[in-house]
Amino acid sequence: MCKFLIFLTIPFFSFSQIFSDFLPTATNNGQLVHHTYFSLSYVEKHEQPEWVFYEIKKEQILGVVDRKNNFRVDKAISTGSANLHDYRGSGYDRGHLAPAADFSFSNIAMSESFYMSNMSPQDPSFNRGIWKRLESLVRKWGANNNIYVVSGPILNDCSVTIGESIVCVPKYFYKVIYDSMEQRMIAFILPNEKGEKNIQEYVCSTDYLEQITNIDFFPILEDKIEHYLESDINKEKWDW
Repeated sequence: MCKFLIFLTIPFFSFSQIFSDFLPTATNNGQLVHHTYFSLSYVEKHEQPEWVFYEIKKEQILGVVDRKNNFRVDKAISTGSANLHDYRGSGYDRGHLAPAADFSFSNIAMSESFYMSNMSPQDPSFNRGIWKRLESLVRKWGANNNIYVVSGPILNDCSVTIGESIVCVPKYFYKVIYDSMEQRMIAFILPNEKGEKNIQEYVCSTDYLEQITNIDFFPILEDKIEHYLESDINKEKWDW
């Protein structure tokens, strides 16, 4: 009965509302940038976004468009985004925060996913390993229900940098997934290294992640609903 009442109080959000009111808060003087299918908060100091926000819709057919690998500077970043030279020879991958495979439903979506503003330095064993497996799992969840995804680096420790632009190499990355229809939320924190554990072992509460990042991920939610969704780790509510 309690869950049913909570479900009834959730407001309906249109597509336009999602990309205005539904976004996480920006910290570190992040520049808010809207692309066609995702938004981000770009932190010039660290030359990468603190978060990228997008939606996976079950009606969007993925795999229609092939991966293009057209990495390029994002001209929407007023101070200039990181560039290809920053990563060249660094030993780190240009790691997607919003993965290209999630945008394989259209040419525009696929192309925009390769803006350098959507990249963060990732250890190759991490990017091609546990991070890739988590991305696949999130797509699986999005095939059944429309979900909102927030993904980003944790920028608390930037003792290692690459390139002339001084791009921060994060020690950790995160994802938060919110399914508004099923009223469930889950968060992950993963170290930027080869992941040896089961994906479920990287789950944390959204509250804990917000304390670390100082980001409020879904600020438009009513306080009671937000507490209900963010205070637990909620593993049992998701199909693994």
